[in-house]
Amino acid sequence: MCRHLAYLGPPAALRDLVIEPEYGLYRQSWAPRNQRNGTVNADGFGVGWYAPGDPVPARYRREGPIWADRSFADLARVTRSTAVLAAVRSATEGTAAGAEAAAPYGAGRWLFSLNGAIGGWPDSVADLAGRRLSPGDLLRLEARCDAAFVWALVRRRLEDGADPADALTEVVADIAGCTTARLNLLLTDGEVIAATTWGDVLGYRFGPAGVLVASEAPDDSPDWTDLPDATLLRATRDGLELRSLIVGSGEAAESGELAEAAKAGESGASADSAASAGSAKAAAPATATISMTVPLGSTAVPSRSASGLGRSAPDSSHPNPTGPAAADDGPPGTTPTSRDFLRVN
Repeated sequence: MCRHLAYLGPPAALRDLVIEPEYGLYRQSWAPRNQRNGTVNADGFGVGWYAPGDPVPARYRREGPIWADRSFADLARVTRSTAVLAAVRSATEGTAAGAEAAAPYGAGRWLFSLNGAIGGWPDSVADLAGRRLSPGDLLRLEARCDAAFVWALVRRRLEDGADPADALTEVVADIAGCTTARLNLLLTDGEVIAATTWGDVLGYRFGPAGVLVASEAPDDSPDWTDLPDATLLRATRDGLELRSLIVGSGEAAESGELAEAAKAGESGASADSAASAGSAKAAAPATATISMTVPLGSTAVPSRSASGLGRSAPDSSHPNPTGPAAADDGPPGTTPTSRDFLRVN
């Protein structure tokens, strides 16, 4: 369900971030390599970016598939930014269509995207909406869909003064305490990226050329690191911090479980076992108090695929795309020429 990315680093063209990488977000709209739910992401797309001297990002969102929008290809060629969040959408059944339902969502300096779905939407989270959101919050929803609802929960916490990483952790805990869900969240203000893995895949590349956090690697270079499931990531241009979303009953996990998670991350041993040690106990993550900082240029977390927490079987009913996008090489004019833009030397 959807693919997304966030970038912080030296000025880069949107084309080099989104369109030209060999297996980048553009190609993931019709041929994702590691998508576990759905087969294409053609229900809309969006890109948000920050201009120098302006903390409020611009957004470009459309209802159709990204490969069909020639205006975006032209815009992406000439637009450069030091901070970007982009997404291609595979809509959850029963949710609204339209550009307003496509990420990134935004308010003030923030951009947000959801890769996932809420089981039993919308009835499963009706009580949560009443407890966490005001009537005004609900009236401000940009679209009637689960992603817009998750953004409203995150936005409420940000407006109440929460740190971005804490805001995401609390929202995952709230929703996971109500229903089965896949909640890979991605948030940025142009200076910080905060992200979660909860039931789907996410990885990163970090080094002198910048930090890229994305659903899938844009190429086959060895410096891409897949994150364990139930992980919180917080990245700036200067460093990257990883924290286990230790699974408990909404309260702090026992110190022994936290230590086990930290030890696994530091040693490069099975991060799976540490993350899953708590996951068998309950559905909602607690905020972990032990974290791991990844120095510049390091890849401290072993590559792996996310475990199946909250994940349903792949959706084989979604038809494959037709026309130019169905070809292995994609639409004309997309031969990658900048696939190494974030390679760590």
